[in-house]
Amino acid sequence: MLQTRELFDTMTAKGGFDSAVLADAVDVLQECEEVVAACATGMLAEPDAAQLAPAISRDLDCADVAGTTRRVLTRSSGPDDTLVHTQLEACLVACERSHELCSRHADHHAHCRMCAATTRRCAEMCRRLLYGKG
Repeated sequence: MLQTRELFDTMTAKGGFDSAVLADAVDVLQECEEVVAACATGMLAEPDAAQLAPAISRDLDCADVAGTTRRVLTRSSGPDDTLVHTQLEACLVACERSHELCSRHADHHAHCRMCAATTRRCAEMCRRLLYGKG
């Protein structure tokens, strides 16, 4: 995170977020994107992959939305934060949907347990940025 924060400290346009908050959010989003994509790959390799198809689909959606949200936050600029807020709302929904199904499989699949924890953290981060609460 230190390098991410240093990068944001050099930027003048940060979309209204403090450098530390923004760096933490970007790091959480990157972790979410990676863990959720790995979980989807892990579910594809499971013997019950057909039953896991809805969770796989939600994970892939979440990975895409988290990655896009990370990129939008990284380059956010100007006083109009409509796009940033809309993207954070989309990310919150994607994380909640992924969390919903992966948490159901967490007892049987370690990757789902890790995914559920990561999507919960990412959803909490989105709520903090959007509404100032966790």
